[in-house]
Amino acid sequence: MGLISAGLGALTSTLADQWKEYFYCEAMDKDILMTKGVKKTGTTNTLFGGSNNKGSDNIITNGSGIAVADGQAMIIVDDGQVVEFCAEPGRFTWDASSEPSIFTGKLWDSIKETFKLVGKRFAYGGETGHDQRIYYFNTKELLDNKFGTPNPIPFRIVDSKVGIDLDVSLRCAGVFSYRIADPLLFYSKVCGNVPREYRREELDTQLKSEFISALQPALAKLSAMEMRPNEILLHNTTVEKAMNEVLSEKWGQLRGLEVVSVAFSTVTLPEEDQERIKQLQTAATLSNPNLGAGYMTASVGQAINTAAANENGAMAGLMGVGMTMNTAGSTISGLYAQGAQQAAQPVQAAPQAGAWVCPTCGNTAVGNFCSQCGTKKPAPATWTCPTCGAVCTGNFCPTCGAKRPE
Repeated sequence: MGLISAGLGALTSTLADQWKEYFYCEAMDKDILMTKGVKKTGTTNTLFGGSNNKGSDNIITNGSGIAVADGQAMIIVDDGQVVEFCAEPGRFTWDASSEPSIFTGKLWDSIKETFKLVGKRFAYGGETGHDQRIYYFNTKELLDNKFGTPNPIPFRIVDSKVGIDLDVSLRCAGVFSYRIADPLLFYSKVCGNVPREYRREELDTQLKSEFISALQPALAKLSAMEMRPNEILLHNTTVEKAMNEVLSEKWGQLRGLEVVSVAFSTVTLPEEDQERIKQLQTAATLSNPNLGAGYMTASVGQAINTAAANENGAMAGLMGVGMTMNTAGSTISGLYAQGAQQAAQPVQAAPQAGAWVCPTCGNTAVGNFCSQCGTKKPAPATWTCPTCGAVCTGNFCPTCGAKRPE
């Protein structure tokens, strides 16, 4: 039993004369994931020829026509087992005497492996089985799946440049989309032989709960990249990849689904966490002497402006500022001096691998001899025996007697 493409030259009058039924699927809306094929009988078809108005339900007559539209995948189930699969748009003829076929279209090659696992063929000597059904799958991107975190998600903020390592509580909301990447797996693990159709609402609650659960480990991957909460909105592609990695077992391997896109509408932190981050950022900034001095200078300037507007008189306020400046002035000067000293210090290059200091002239040399005075590189005080691994000090290993290597 197999499918023959209507575009092949082998589809001659022999098959055309045997055409009995015509199976098709109306355009599926976004809420339908799988539906049973519609049998159209009693109509003469110019492509396949012939007609039949006595077709039995759940029986596919040899030579029947089957149409597959773009954005759809089709399977034929014979007595509960998948025997044919097609995700390539076009018209096909069902031939009970032909070899098995599989038209994958734009879907992954891995579907062929799934077909080998879940498909089981029956030989009926050219006759049909007792129960044969055609199901169509919606393989288009399923959009507008809204999500939101009912409880805060822990998120670790790491910034190695300024030494910040802080755990905060994150709330986020947005939409995601997914698609049926492996219809065979989706059929065998999720929907099975439904009487008519399998709708999106039957799976939505489970998928959204699993999606929210996967957000925490996915966001942990972003945290490891030292990404801040306000940057998550700009890295949707990174989030999509992380979500597919986390959901690969539950969605990909179990149901044949994959996340297509994720778009965050809001990512928020509690006010106390925002304040903690600001304080740490300020402290990290002020660890630079020049920035610290500049901050204190700006603070003193602000204090002077505030004192000038003192209700008890500008002079009273400025006297207090003057006493403060006597103390702060020396601190500001010291910070500027420290910053200048750090800027004046030469940047020391990292020592070259294998470098050593000559005991004769003090030159830093590389190799076995000093490039300035020719002194031989001194032997290390201890050495590791290449035979037994013991740490030795003389010319021979006290454990095994091996000679010290040159």
